[in-house]
Amino acid sequence: MLIGLGVTGGIGAYKAVEVARELQKRGHDVTAIMTQTARKFVGEVTFEAITRRRVITDQFAPGTNADIEHIALATDISLLLIAPATANIIGKIANGIADDFLTTLYLATRAPVLLAPAMNMWMLEHPAVQRNLQTLTSRGVQLVDPGEGFLACGWIGKGRLAEPVKIAEAAERVLRGSPRAESRSLLLGRRIVVSAGPTYEDIDPVRYIGNRSSGRMGYAIAAEASRRGAHVVLVSGPTKLDAPAGVDVEHVRSAVEMSRAMTQHSRDADAVIMAAAVADYMPEGGAADRKIGKTDQPYTLSLVRTPDILAELGRARGDSGRPLLVGFAAETGDPRPRARKKLTAKQVDLIVANDVSREDAGFDVDTNAAVFISADGEEEQPLQPKTELASKILDRVESLLQSSVDRGPKSEVR
Repeated sequence: MLIGLGVTGGIGAYKAVEVARELQKRGHDVTAIMTQTARKFVGEVTFEAITRRRVITDQFAPGTNADIEHIALATDISLLLIAPATANIIGKIANGIADDFLTTLYLATRAPVLLAPAMNMWMLEHPAVQRNLQTLTSRGVQLVDPGEGFLACGWIGKGRLAEPVKIAEAAERVLRGSPRAESRSLLLGRRIVVSAGPTYEDIDPVRYIGNRSSGRMGYAIAAEASRRGAHVVLVSGPTKLDAPAGVDVEHVRSAVEMSRAMTQHSRDADAVIMAAAVADYMPEGGAADRKIGKTDQPYTLSLVRTPDILAELGRARGDSGRPLLVGFAAETGDPRPRARKKLTAKQVDLIVANDVSREDAGFDVDTNAAVFISADGEEEQPLQPKTELASKILDRVESLLQSSVDRGPKSEVR
C-alpha cells in the first residue's frame, strides 16, 4: 500500500525518517510530502534515499500536469499520515486552508487520515489547538497521542512526537480497519442521508424540551461515509460541531422539522442512518408566543407525541427495500430487548443499540459501545472511539447494500 507521509516544521521532523523506515518494514511504499519549514529541520535528500521516491515540496513544481499532482496522489494513497503534525498544520486542515501541497492533498484525498501531533505542552493544551483537534476527530481523523518527557524547549511534559514504532503501528491499525485499503468502497457514488444531534421542542421563546445528545456519533458517520466516496446529506439538530468536510448539512431544530427534512432527502437515498436523538414528546398546540410567566401555582404542560421518523420511513419504503434503513436505540440498561422490537415494528434493516446510562458511552462523550441487531442476529461492539464505531456501522451498511444487489430485484408474478 502507498502511504503519503506529510512532514511539517517541527523538531520531531527528524523522527519522520524512522517513521518511513518502520512503514517500509511493514511492506508499505512511502511518498514524503514536506512543507517548506520541514526542510529547515531535515533534508529532502534523506527522505528520497529512504523512500526511493521523489519528495514533494512544491505545489507548483514545473512539469506537465504538475499543478494537479495532488489530485493524482490523493487517489493513489491508502493513508495520509502527518508526522509531526504541528499546531500550524492542524489549524490549517481543520479550517480548510489549502496553501501548499500537503494541505491541498488533505482536502483532495478520500483516504483515511492519521495525525501524530507534536508541539510544546502549553501549545497542545491551548483551547484553539484543542478545538481544532476536536473538529478533525469529529470528521474521522485519527490521532497518535504525543509522548511525555523532555521537550525541545527544555520543559518536561506532554507534546513530543510519539515513537516511530508506535506511529507505524497506529498506521497499520487504520489501514486494517479501512475498506479502501483493500478494495473500492461500495459507498462510492451512493447517496447516504444521516441524522444527528438532539431536537429541541420549544415551550415558549425561552424554554424548550431537549436531551444531552452532542451529535458526535452522527457527525462521525457522515464524515466516514463522505470519505468512502458517498454523497452525504446530514440533517442536524442543534449542536456545537463543525460540519464534516464534503458533506451537505441541513440544520433543523424540532422533530417536525427533522421529519420533513428526512422525508425529503430520503426519497432518492440508497441508505438512511437515523443517529439523531429525536424528542419523543412536544408541547400540545406548539410553543407559546411569549415567555410563560412564573407563578406560585403548579404549572401543567400537556405533551403529545412527535413524529416517529424511522417508522414513517419504514412504512414509506414498503416492500421495495430501498432505502436501506439503520436506526439507533438509546436505552438505559440492556438495550437489546427494546431494540429487537424496534427492528420489527419499524421495518428497518439494522438497529445500533447502546446503553446511554454508561459514563463512558452514549451521550456527550467521544466513545461508545453498542450492539448491532439485525435479522441475522446480534454483534457486540466493545467500547471504542465513535469514529471507529462509525466505520464499523458503515462496514455493515456496505455489507447490507451488497446483499441487496446480490439478491437482485424481486421477480414479478404473472
